[in-house]
Parts: sequence; structure tokens; C-alpha cells
Amino acid sequence: MNIRPVRQDDAEGICAVLKELTAAGKRTRPSDLDFVRANYVDHPDKIDCFVAEDDDGTILGFQSLRLATEGNEFGTPVGWAMAGTHISPRAARKGIGAKLFAATKVVALQAGVPAIEAYIGASNEEGLAYYEAMGFRTYREPEGAICKSYAVG
Repeated sequence: MNIRPVRQDDAEGICAVLKELTAAGKRTRPSDLDFVRANYVDHPDKIDCFVAEDDDGTILGFQSLRLATEGNEFGTPVGWAMAGTHISPRAARKGIGAKLFAATKVVALQAGVPAIEAYIGASNEEGLAYYEAMGFRTYREPEGAICKSYAVG
């Protein structure tokens, strides 16, 4: 498995991962190519986005890190980073998330953000457990979600 920064030509592979999650009932947000490009590959507040790929170059998952700006959709404190982690159901429980977060922590530290927030659906037990295992702790609970934060540095 290889962890590397996202490239423009990764959009279709990321889209495929999101569609697998949707089909498995683990995602309700958009999964189309325009959404992927706008939110993960080309987002103007992107700090970085890492993909995990197998030996054949197939994307197994990804983790995005964006800077929280005024009016962001999750209500994340301005100046923090926002993390989003998405792993293909066929690649779950193989350590991909931990490897992605190792790369993400490095760029978060370099970017000088004080904390990273993960905004997780309250019913997403796998996501909640993953972020807890990575060292995130619950700090607020808006309706239908649990927000966990990770202190950088």
C-alpha cells in the first residue's frame, strides 16, 4: 500500500470509493466527479489530501484536510483544520486510516493549525471509533453529529 498526496487524475478513483460507501449505506452526501473535484482535489481551503492505493494503483481510501474558514459548513472553529476520512468497505480494517492520519498529522503541524476537527454522523459507529483510536476526543455534539478534535503539536 502506498500513501501519497492526491493528484488531479485521482478524482475518478476517489469517486469510486465514495460510491462504494454509498452502496454500502455508509454515505449519504454526493459522490459524483464534480463533488469530488470541488471538495477534495481542488478545494480552495485544502491543506492537503492523501490517498491510499494498492500495488496496482487502485485507490482504497483517502483523507482530506481543509482549513476552517469563516462560515464553513460544519461550524468548525476558524483556523482549525477539518478532516474527512473515507475508506472503501472492501479495504476496511487494514490499517489504511492510521497510515493516512500519520501523513495528515505531518501536514497539519506544518500548516500551523492548533487542532483538527472531525464532524461525524452520530450513528456512524465505525467513524466514531476510528477517530477515537487516532486520539480525537468529543468536544461538541450538534444535532445528529458528534464532533471530535485532535490537538496538533
